[in-house]
Amino acid sequence: MATAKKPSAAKTAQAQVTEVMETIENNVTELFPMSTADVPEAFRDMAEKGVAQARDGYAKMKAAAEEATDVLEESFETARANTLDLSTASLDAAKANIDAGFAFMKDFMAVKSVSEAVELQTAFARERFDASSAQAKDMQAKVTKMTEEATKPVKDAMAKSMEALKTA
Repeated sequence: MATAKKPSAAKTAQAQVTEVMETIENNVTELFPMSTADVPEAFRDMAEKGVAQARDGYAKMKAAAEEATDVLEESFETARANTLDLSTASLDAAKANIDAGFAFMKDFMAVKSVSEAVELQTAFARERFDASSAQAKDMQAKVTKMTEEATKPVKDAMAKSMEALKTA
C-alpha cells in the first residue's frame, strides 16, 4: 500500500510565510493609500530598490532554508535506514549467542566426565570469543558506515557553501 509523503513542518511553514508575503505585497496599496504624485521620484526609486533587495534577500533565504531542510531530511533518512540495519544485526547477533548457549547446555548435560566437561567448556568459550569478536567488528563497520553516510549530505552542503563563499 503506497502512502503519500507528508510535507515537512519546515516546508509547511515556508509555504505559510510565502503566502503572507504575497498577501502583503498584493495589498500594500490598500494598507498605505497614496497617489504616485504625492511621492517624490527619488524616494519612489529608493523604495522600489529597497523592495527589490528585500525580495531578492527573501528569495535567497528561502532557497537556503529549503536546501538546508532537504539536506537534513536526507541525512535523517539515511540515519534511520542505517539504524534499522544496525538493530537487525544486533538482534541477529543476540539470537546467534542465545542459540549457541542453548546448544552448549544441551551438549553439557550429556557429558560423562569432568575432563569432557572442561574440554567442552573451553571449546565453547573459544568459539564464543571468536564469534563475539566477529560481531563486534561487524557492528563497528556498520556504525562507521552509518556515521559516514549520515554526515555526507551535511559535509557536501558545507563544501558547496564554502565554494560559494570563495567565488563570491
